[in-house]
Amino acid sequence: MAAIARRTDHRYGNRPTMKDVAARAGVGLKTVSRVVNGEPGVTPETERRVHEAIEALGFRRNDSARVLRKGRTATVGLVLEDLADPFYGPLSRAVEEVARAHGALLINGSSAEDPDREQELALALCARRVDGLIVIPAGDDHRYLEPEIRAGVATVFVDRPAGRIDADAVLSDSFGGAREGVSHLIAHGHRRIGFVGDRPRIHTGAERLRGYRAAMAEAGLPVREEWVSLGSTSPERVNAAVRGLLTAPEPVTALFAGNNRVTVTAVRTLAAHPSPVALVGFDDIELADLLGITVVAQDAAALGRTAAERLFRRLDGAGGAPERVVLGTKLLARGSGEIPAPTG
Repeated sequence: MAAIARRTDHRYGNRPTMKDVAARAGVGLKTVSRVVNGEPGVTPETERRVHEAIEALGFRRNDSARVLRKGRTATVGLVLEDLADPFYGPLSRAVEEVARAHGALLINGSSAEDPDREQELALALCARRVDGLIVIPAGDDHRYLEPEIRAGVATVFVDRPAGRIDADAVLSDSFGGAREGVSHLIAHGHRRIGFVGDRPRIHTGAERLRGYRAAMAEAGLPVREEWVSLGSTSPERVNAAVRGLLTAPEPVTALFAGNNRVTVTAVRTLAAHPSPVALVGFDDIELADLLGITVVAQDAAALGRTAAERLFRRLDGAGGAPERVVLGTKLLARGSGEIPAPTG
C-alpha cells in the first residue's frame, strides 16, 4: 500500500528521479541509466530489480531533456496521399511502430492528392521542427523542401520518387508487377486486354502503364489506344471507362486495373456484365481472397517500415548519396485472372 501511495504522490507532486530508482533497487545511478536506455552490461537479476523499482515508483524517463541534448524534437512527420485509402493503413502503422521503437512520435496528415496541400502540410510539419519527413508525393516538384533538407530535416519518399530533387525513395516495382499481371492474362489466351489506370502524371500510374505495354509487346500483341483509359480513379469515371471497353465494336476480353480503387469499381461493373471478363488488379483489396480476385500485391507495411528505418539511419548520421530501394510485388492467382479467353 505504501508503494502505491508513493507512486500516486510522485505522479501529482514530486516526480521520481533515477536517483530514487537507484536507491530503491540498491544499485548505482549508472546501472539505472543503462537499464532505462537499453544499454548492455547489466545482469538479468539486477535489471529485474531496477524494473521493479521503476514500476513501484512510477518513474518515467525525461525524454525532453534527452532530445534537447541531441538537438532533436523526437517527432517525425508522415504526409500521406489519402487517409481513407486502405493501402495507407498498414504503411502508416509500420512507420509508427519504427518511430516508437526509436522513441519518436509520429504526426501524419493527408494531402488529399493535391500538390499544393502536400507542400503546405510538409512545410507546416517542418515549421514544428520535426526531425524527419516521410512523404508520399502528390506533386512532381519537391524543390520547396531543399532548404529544409539542407537544414537537417531527413526526408524519405515512399511509393513514388521525389520530383526535381535527389532524395531517398522506397518504391514498389510497379513496372515489373504490372508486366507480370498482364502476362498472366496473356498466358490464359487473352489478346484484347484493357488497361484502366490513374492519371499519367503520377509515377505509379505511368510505371504500371509501361509494364502493361511491355507485356503486350513481349507477346507480339498490338495495343490499341482505345484499350487504354487513364484519369481520375473516381467510381463514375472508372465505371464509364470499363463499360466503354466492354461495349466497343471489338470489346476487350480482359482488364488490368491500375490500383485498388480502380479494381473495386471494376469488380462492381463486371458483376453486371452478362459474360465473364478476366480481371487482374494492382494492389490487394479487402475480401479479394473470398471474392476470387487475382491481384498483384505490394507490401504496404514493408514500404513503410523500410522508409522509416532509412529515415532513422539518416537521423543517426548515415551519409552517402540518396538511394532508391525497389521492393518486389507478388501475383496472387485467385480465379478472376484465370478466366480463359472466349473461343471463336
